[in-house]
Amino acid sequence: MANCCRASGFVFKKEDKSEADRMFYIFTEEFGCLNVFARAIRKMASKLKSGIDIFSISQIEFIQGKNKKTLTDAVFEKKFENIKISPKKFKIANMICQSLDNFVKEQEKDKQIFNLLKECFEELNNNCLKEEKCDLIYYYFIWNLFSLLGFKPELRKCANCFSKLEPVEIYFSAGYGGTVCKKCYKKNNSSQKIRQDAVKILRIILEKDIKKTLKLKTEEEFEVLLEGVTNNYSCHIINK
Repeated sequence: MANCCRASGFVFKKEDKSEADRMFYIFTEEFGCLNVFARAIRKMASKLKSGIDIFSISQIEFIQGKNKKTLTDAVFEKKFENIKISPKKFKIANMICQSLDNFVKEQEKDKQIFNLLKECFEELNNNCLKEEKCDLIYYYFIWNLFSLLGFKPELRKCANCFSKLEPVEIYFSAGYGGTVCKKCYKKNNSSQKIRQDAVKILRIILEKDIKKTLKLKTEEEFEVLLEGVTNNYSCHIINK
């Protein structure tokens, strides 16, 4: 006998199936990540389409069958409609959702991750948010996601020998899990040099205060550096 379940969830991905069906990927407070099948939702007469879409929080009801979960009801709780108006915000929203898809496995329940998603999308949805601040929201999300998943980097001392860092000779090592000193860099030169200012930005991001993060002033050089460090650390965690 099929079980009927209810949950509140953030819709981070959707895929069209056959002629009129769709699969929704939803991160819920109650169950973690769920793949929920919506039968005939793309038909004009479907009642389900009025309550669920990507970049939204919906209250859903689904039946747990033998092989899949089938959506039976959906009601919007929060629609982040302003994001779709801005190409930059839309890009950042997709990057956040792709990161969630890459790092969080099916039915890995974590209320803190749900709250992090909600916090970031509320800021992205804010009409007062300047487009040049959008990248900071992505870095805020991804580095705090790493932290919640148990991969918080060491940023205050050498991650390998635990010695004090010299401001002009700081490196970041994905393998060691954070900043390393010059001596340890020479032992493993796969590390990349990182400026002290960039390390300070990461420290502030990991304080988990999004308002404080959005007050940061970053130069293009910092953003290139942050992008490189973030991509390297992401690849390391995925491979691990």
